[in-house]
Amino acid sequence: MSPPDLLGAAILAALVLYALLGGADFGGGVWDLLASGPRRAEQRALVERALGPIWEANHVWLVLVVVVLFTGFPAAFAAISIELFVPLVLLLVGIVLRGAAFTFRTYDRPDDRVQARWGLVFSASSVLAPLALGVVVGALASGRLRVAAGGAEPFAWLAPFPLSVGLFAAALFAYLAATYLAVEAEGALRDDFRRRAAGAGLAVFGCALLAGALSWREAPAVFAGLTARGWSLPLHLGTGAAAVAAFAALFRGRVRAARAAAAIQVALIVLGWGASQHPYLVVPDLTLEAASAPRVTQVALLWALAGGGVLLFPALYALFRVFKGERPFAVVDRRRS
Repeated sequence: MSPPDLLGAAILAALVLYALLGGADFGGGVWDLLASGPRRAEQRALVERALGPIWEANHVWLVLVVVVLFTGFPAAFAAISIELFVPLVLLLVGIVLRGAAFTFRTYDRPDDRVQARWGLVFSASSVLAPLALGVVVGALASGRLRVAAGGAEPFAWLAPFPLSVGLFAAALFAYLAATYLAVEAEGALRDDFRRRAAGAGLAVFGCALLAGALSWREAPAVFAGLTARGWSLPLHLGTGAAAVAAFAALFRGRVRAARAAAAIQVALIVLGWGASQHPYLVVPDLTLEAASAPRVTQVALLWALAGGGVLLFPALYALFRVFKGERPFAVVDRRRS
């Protein structure tokens, strides 16, 4: 593989990890907004407890995508920043407001009005961010962006297919979050999130059908990639099998198996999008080769990614092991307390 292909694979891998981790964080905000029933307060408390230790670290993958795109593919970075300025700003506003509201809700006064205000900002931002992210993805795949336009069409992304991908992303992240939260919940609260995961899974199916139907005319390159390449059928079969396995596990109460199957399903969806768009970064004007920085820059970037991975992955493993694992070393000796 050439350096552009390796860096493109790194971007796609980072986007898969961002969907599985950061996307689930956004989905948690969706369920914070939709908390209901007699256990509404417990549902929101679970969301807060699940996100608290890790939500900042999960955005490292989006930062990585931006850095690799800026350094390795400057022409694509410039085109995307100009042509998709509006949805990118909405994405950043959603991410920033979401983090700020989550923090302020934790440390501000505990009275109901203050908590409701910050909760609304947190939840609304958690919906805005995946919608904007999906619109960006849909616009890149649609072929509506023209690099030569130089920002002359700032609302080229405002079309049915990019908007349908935005809805698809929001539903996908809500589905993933519900399966994750079902693992961390217990008793009746676990049943709440099992039902939410099943409902969100049906929404994902509906959004996927809508986006797929629209792609036939509005994103023909991606539609062809998803239907006419040698890997297309195995990809769809694998994604469908993972979805069926997730639903079956949810129905039987095997929430850890459901979490694993849902994660595989989401990973295959993101990988399928990236593979169907290959070799384009911006359809139809910029391929990986056409947008590349000088080879010496890309090779240096690949070495930097390899060196950074040696530090990053063990650190993230330790973070999740401490806050999401069994943590046998965290047991307190009560005889000394």
